Amino acid sequence: MRIKRGVNAVKKRRAILKSAKGYRGAKSKQYRAAREQVMKSGLYAYIGRKQKKRDFRALWITRINAACRLNGISYSKFIAGLKAKNIDLNRKVLADMAVRDAAAFTALVNQVK
Repeated sequence: MRIKRGVNAVKKRRAILKSAKGYRGAKSKQYRAAREQVMKSGLYAYIGRKQKKRDFRALWITRINAACRLNGISYSKFIAGLKAKNIDLNRKVLADMAVRDAAAFTALVNQVK
């Protein structure tokens, strides 16, 4: 007796069309177009998860640099000073401190100078 795959094929197509919901035009209605777009969308999502990390690091560095310049020191000298003094704060924390608690950041800059 042979095994027929009709049920599985329909299930697979339905899953693709479900994940393509909200796409424009044929990409949400026709299986072939939907499958291509779902593959591409998955790739974009994968790339985006990597880019998000880069973008946030760049944002933190920009914020730290701006706060450093207000306190009369360059970003690179500030980071080098932190490393020399063995102050182990990451850029996310430093950027948050620069935005929310300027007085503490100024104290940190004075400690590094």
